[in-house]
Amino acid sequence: MRTYKVALVGTGGIAAIHADNLARAKDRVELVAACDVDQARLAAFGDENGIVGRYQDLTQLLAEAKPDIVHLCTPPMLHIDQAIECLEAGVHVLSEKPPALSLADFDRLNTAQAVGGAQFSCVFQHRFGDASTAAQTLIGGSDFGRPLVASCDTLWYRPDSYFDLPWRGSWNAEGGGPTMGHGIHQFDLLLHLLGPWTEVTALASRQARATSTEDLSAALVRFENGAVATLINSLLSPRETSDIRIDCEFATIELSHLYGYSTDNWTVTPAPGHESMVANAWNGQPLERGSGHSAQFLAMYDALDAGRPLPAGAASARQTLELAAAIYASAFTGAPVRSGDIVPGHPFYSGMDGAGLGTRVLDETALAAASPA
Repeated sequence: MRTYKVALVGTGGIAAIHADNLARAKDRVELVAACDVDQARLAAFGDENGIVGRYQDLTQLLAEAKPDIVHLCTPPMLHIDQAIECLEAGVHVLSEKPPALSLADFDRLNTAQAVGGAQFSCVFQHRFGDASTAAQTLIGGSDFGRPLVASCDTLWYRPDSYFDLPWRGSWNAEGGGPTMGHGIHQFDLLLHLLGPWTEVTALASRQARATSTEDLSAALVRFENGAVATLINSLLSPRETSDIRIDCEFATIELSHLYGYSTDNWTVTPAPGHESMVANAWNGQPLERGSGHSAQFLAMYDALDAGRPLPAGAASARQTLELAAAIYASAFTGAPVRSGDIVPGHPFYSGMDGAGLGTRVLDETALAAASPA
């Protein structure tokens, strides 16, 4: 097994989580450099994590530290250009979500990967727990049967003060509200379990937060395998929870957690008459490791060792980003959106706001709600 040289770009809160999980990888990784425009924050982060290479410029880091992999832990609006620079330099990229603020920007990755021969992956750590692997294996198989109906809820709470950072709560910096910045982890896992989606009908609104984006979205999604799911993404929910439920022909499988799960957060309920079959199928799976960044990091190193495509790579990350775009497009146009509809020339291809349509719809809806009857 090879030891990979890793650099962290951005040294804020999420970078600390990356550094902690990289330390758990031990001999699989060497943390060689960090980069941040804030020199004081960079120095403190470097001291805390024993990082010798410290840079305020990504180009210089790539030239001098020569990492194998760069982890992008910067604000969302910076991800795509930094990813492209790394990929063109032949350096693999693991980017925090969202991978880009639009499908148009994301599709620039294809050329960059070809130029540098490196690969892109997005941090979707919920895919990598043992229970999600077991669920993906069993859903649609003979023991659990076809998936029929599902729900996927990200019910979180963010007070007004959360949006004090200037890049939060805006289309230009975050690409959207909880659909892009929060619920994307949970519905990415749903897509990982159920496969390609085909059509979405959605609503979005600004109920309470002083942002330019939505603070709530709800969607009805049909999948290629015929399953139908409801999705809710909220920043307005004092009792926070993240939930997925999938009802198959012979079993219901449920996950209830908040920001990460262990095997104990999963529940499997058999249909009458299928108790033994379902229990044996579930208990016969490896069910030890929970979700988390370290699980994804190790899967990434294993893929590189074996010369395989990176897990959570560009193609599957695009499917998740396309669903986010379709939720916005449906919510703001009032029409269903099918997979493949959002192409160059479509107003939601170049931005989740649909060239300003989203802001206008949200403003009008908020104004109408605030006006006396």
